[in-house]
Amino acid sequence: MSSTRKTSPRSRATGRITLADVAQLAQVSPITVSRALRGERAVDALLVARVQAAVKELGYVPDPAARALASRHSAQVVVLVPLLSNALFVDVLEAVQRSLRPAGYQMLMGVTHYDANEEEHLLRELLQHRPAGLLVTGFERNEATRQMMATSGVPCVHLMEVSNTEGVYSVGFSQTDAGAEMTRHLLARGKRRIAFAGAQLDPRTRQRLAGWRTELQQAQLYDPQLEWLNPAPSSMALGGEMLTQILQAQPEVDAIFFCNDDLAQGALLAALRLGLAVPERLAMAGFNDLTGSDQMLPALTTVHTPRSEIGTAAANMLVALINREPVAAPGVDLGYRLVVRAST
Repeated sequence: MSSTRKTSPRSRATGRITLADVAQLAQVSPITVSRALRGERAVDALLVARVQAAVKELGYVPDPAARALASRHSAQVVVLVPLLSNALFVDVLEAVQRSLRPAGYQMLMGVTHYDANEEEHLLRELLQHRPAGLLVTGFERNEATRQMMATSGVPCVHLMEVSNTEGVYSVGFSQTDAGAEMTRHLLARGKRRIAFAGAQLDPRTRQRLAGWRTELQQAQLYDPQLEWLNPAPSSMALGGEMLTQILQAQPEVDAIFFCNDDLAQGALLAALRLGLAVPERLAMAGFNDLTGSDQMLPALTTVHTPRSEIGTAAANMLVALINREPVAAPGVDLGYRLVVRAST
């Protein structure tokens, strides 16, 4: 294909390659270029190939603002997550991107830092970009954010938790049930003084705490002094600190259920330094089955959570909602898996 072409008046004036330039080089109409770039299946494969060749030759970059004005929404999907330092959300985001890109959408990401007011400000700013859809973490947020989401007219899917509320779309699993199952496992191991060590204290941590609490209450073993809650961000260093604090205050504790694997990993390293026998003297368990948990000494018992699967399923559900296609089930529970290793 020859690179010789007539420069359109618009590109001469702005210095920007336009969709019309691509159409002229590919010898198709501008609407065909637009449809081909959106990935619409109705466009003939040969025409798509010509458009893609022209795009590559010209170095064309679509104008998201122009597309938003033309279609009343952009090709962007807003994704709000609490943290990027947590591998859990990195796994979710990677899966979301892998699913959105083939469908013609890009992520417009915001990090809320578990702060309801920050989430409100982020959403207010990002909605100005006329996103095609929203992916948000969990259900707990302030009333102003709820109102914006409800009145925006933008399809929304909730991540990491599941709801059966009519009109609410979600993909996740029951954090409460997972917390309860880990507690039952520790009880089955003969443990009776089981502490819960929680950090960050976000909604999902509190749900795991609720599962732990319910199981111990049913076993008539619940003691509020076994709850060790710290609002600081979860980390390996904090896990080691919490282990020391718990043993000093409650030396009879025979198991600790940490709300996250990074806390549990830090506690296992501290136990090695202290010469503490795990699980003989003290059993330890985590949550999320993060990288490295299977390599700890001893290997960490944990709950495997389907982060990538959640990201994929939520993105696919959102694309269906954007395209006004039917969704088989608005609330998709992908479950979890207890992974028993040597630490218990």
